[in-house]
Amino acid sequence: MDYRPLGRTGIDVSLICLGTMTWGSQNSEVEAHAQLDYAFDEGVNFLDTAEAYPVTPVSKDTQYLTETYIGNWIAGRGGRDRMIVATKVAGPSRDPVRKFRDGNNRLDRRNIEQAVEDSLRRLKTDYIDLYQVHWPDRPVPSFGGRGLSRLNDNDQTVPIEETLGALGDLVTTGKIRHFGVSNETPWGVSEYLRLSREQGLPRVASIQNAYSLLNRTFEYGLSEFALREDVSLLAYSPLAGGNLTGKYLGGQIPAGSRRDVARQFVRYDLPGQPAASARYVAIAHAHGLDPAQLALAYVNSRPFVTSTIIGATSQAQLKADIDSVRVTLNDEALAAIEAVHRDMPDPCP
Repeated sequence: MDYRPLGRTGIDVSLICLGTMTWGSQNSEVEAHAQLDYAFDEGVNFLDTAEAYPVTPVSKDTQYLTETYIGNWIAGRGGRDRMIVATKVAGPSRDPVRKFRDGNNRLDRRNIEQAVEDSLRRLKTDYIDLYQVHWPDRPVPSFGGRGLSRLNDNDQTVPIEETLGALGDLVTTGKIRHFGVSNETPWGVSEYLRLSREQGLPRVASIQNAYSLLNRTFEYGLSEFALREDVSLLAYSPLAGGNLTGKYLGGQIPAGSRRDVARQFVRYDLPGQPAASARYVAIAHAHGLDPAQLALAYVNSRPFVTSTIIGATSQAQLKADIDSVRVTLNDEALAAIEAVHRDMPDPCP
């Protein structure tokens, strides 16, 4: 396993981060613990969760189960000091199922402080290594949105300054060690950095945004922040919801797959996706590679990527995903990938 610095925190995290958003819905607690055992035995020291998980599908009956499963595993396995645990606080949502606390979840001090306490209890730990804002409080294009044509803030929009101040106090108390953002924009990252400089508040360590062969929009503005300011990219959805494995080609939807059980996620159901996916899968086959490993190896190889967040529902998928760290793409494969990107850039933002 390779390890890379997490921002300027002094912490090294594994190139592969174990994602967990299916645990509690598609995966049982026994299966979740088996994944944790295998991943950590393979050198993965970094896991990512959220108070909003599981989300495949979103359900009030399963809400919070993912953190609970992880907490039970931590309590049973021990060795907390060798694990880097990341979780997230949910921003505002109009989805009636994605309601937290009193149903008015915002990124204000009250919500953040309560969310941390709840996550610490479920995770059975005294501290969280990386506490992330799951999505901004202000309206921004995210989860597949393109661009911003006008501002749409409202009188309830919580300023980043308040969010950062609350996170800073939690760092001071030791309940969280560092903080990161997710589904964020270049302006948002720059604002967090500005406020930390001007007010002596903790520095944003990471940004968790989507990045894959089908969505390289991170490169256009955010990659410079990652490289110049050491705001680590934790790349989620590196397989574009499973589309880059090739299993959905030809309109197939295997029983039990994410597209079968979570049909509300339409981020990758866009016109250019099937053709682009087919071309990337063909490149993998031409080079004797598993399509998933080609897609992951590409993300792993980017200099602005600190850790690639994988998600698996079976042990076979988990093993193949972790083994992607041993795959090096040759110049011919990389050139073929860039040719597809020139022809069909970012079909799924």
